[in-house]
Amino acid sequence: MRIYLVAGELSGDILGAGLMQALKRRHPDAEFRGIGGPRMLAEGLHSLYPLETLSVMGLVEVLKHLPELIKVRRHLRRDALAWQPDAMIGIDAPDFNLGLERQLRVTGIPTAHYVSPSVWAWRQGRVKSIAQSVDAMLTFLPFEAAFYARHEVPVAFVGHPLADELPLVNDRQVARSALGLSPTAPLLALLPGSRSNEIRFLGPTFLDSVAWLRERIPNLQVIVPAASPARREELEALLADHPARDIVVLCDGESRQAMTAADAVLLASGTAALEAMLCHRPMVVAYKMASATHWLAKRMVKTDWISLPNLIAQETLVPELVQDAASHEAIGAALLEWLDDDAKRQAMEARFADLHATLQRGASERAAEAIDALITHGRLPPREESA
Repeated sequence: MRIYLVAGELSGDILGAGLMQALKRRHPDAEFRGIGGPRMLAEGLHSLYPLETLSVMGLVEVLKHLPELIKVRRHLRRDALAWQPDAMIGIDAPDFNLGLERQLRVTGIPTAHYVSPSVWAWRQGRVKSIAQSVDAMLTFLPFEAAFYARHEVPVAFVGHPLADELPLVNDRQVARSALGLSPTAPLLALLPGSRSNEIRFLGPTFLDSVAWLRERIPNLQVIVPAASPARREELEALLADHPARDIVVLCDGESRQAMTAADAVLLASGTAALEAMLCHRPMVVAYKMASATHWLAKRMVKTDWISLPNLIAQETLVPELVQDAASHEAIGAALLEWLDDDAKRQAMEARFADLHATLQRGASERAAEAIDALITHGRLPPREESA
């Protein structure tokens, strides 16, 4: 079996390596070619370019590198046609991979895309182009699969790798002990984001929420995992003269440990919300951005929710406070409901454990199963198409 794989960043390299392992368990003599990083190389991929070749972020940066990216895609197309793989799988990087998938599909090579772009949230018209590019879309989340099924795009809901990675049962006290935190005091985990502009927009409001909460919960303790050394410096600068500085513990990384230890979590919208859900911890999701960006986003985004727990459940499980609604008083009041009501908090922890179980499906194995069926039978199994 010959599989052409193209990953564009480190997260795709992790996914690609897991997929290659699962495919090799089915086909020990499988061969792999395309673009990948160190993990995929370790599994036997022959990579024609470094992984970083496709890791271009931002409109200006993409335009600057566009001639090079077009040249790379043309080379990959020629190389794949010469090698004649049994299938080509693009891993994330939709702007690059969907075009390559379309070019190879018209020649008769089966194509799949692993990790759905957020077409369900904005620019939904892209689904027509996706339908022309792929014989199968492999999605992490059930609502994504439902979207593609409605638009008659063959789809397999394979589950989420994070759900496979995180345990269905975790221990709050063990996590607190590992972080050197009180075993009994109420604990809030605060994650203002991994980007500098998120710290700038959210950091002061989040810390003001902590001060508001402390007036109502005197023994509150707060842990803030810094996503990087640069983010730690920014957080330290914000804390230097802040009234809440003496109850905030900064740590490097350890975000999952911090969320597991916590009674509630305050975070910026994004993957952290999914991680908090998979740690089974109630949360408040807040987000602020530049006024012009918010004005544009309100007109482009076509979903009722912005946080993954609510999107996965298709109902409002956790508060979402955006822009002007994300005042420190509103955030503090929403957190107080979780911290003050043990029964409500425990019910949400149980609900999140149930949602975790629905996503814990062995994503790599199920993705390999779908690709195997696509190659062998020319289509996904009926079970997958109706996911």
